[in-house]
Amino acid sequence: MSQLRLRVLFVCMGNICRSPAAEAVFRQQIESRGLGVHFEADSAGTGAWHAGDGPDARMVTAASARGIRVEGVARQVHHRDLDAFDHIICMDSDNLVQVQSMGQGRAEVSLMLSHHPDDSTVEVPDPYYGGDEGFEHVVELLETACSHFIDMLIDRHALKS
Repeated sequence: MSQLRLRVLFVCMGNICRSPAAEAVFRQQIESRGLGVHFEADSAGTGAWHAGDGPDARMVTAASARGIRVEGVARQVHHRDLDAFDHIICMDSDNLVQVQSMGQGRAEVSLMLSHHPDDSTVEVPDPYYGGDEGFEHVVELLETACSHFIDMLIDRHALKS
């Protein structure tokens, strides 16, 4: 009997800060829950200017301080992703609009912080032009939102480790 395998794509603008961090947080949390067999995760950017680049060093440092390893190579989101993934999780409303403008697919598209219990912030802020504290804040937001997103997926699909 084959296991349910859900594919999740995290999307931000350049795919070097928020979305690779979200992917890393998500991977760490599913592995720590013993759910790795049920998921595949990736990240992409709505723009192509960082395609082929590694994650921003400031995000790598902020995540590493919390025991999270951010790695990978930036790529641009493609309309094929709308059918290749079950969930596409966007970091802000601009990313959401850009993904939705690519057309319809089978993926459920949502904002990352729609899975966060505190609804006072609706978008993961882009820390790129700020200081280290912005990167740390993003990792904190992602840890909480990913945890609640995973809880929702466990409930919706009756997943077990």
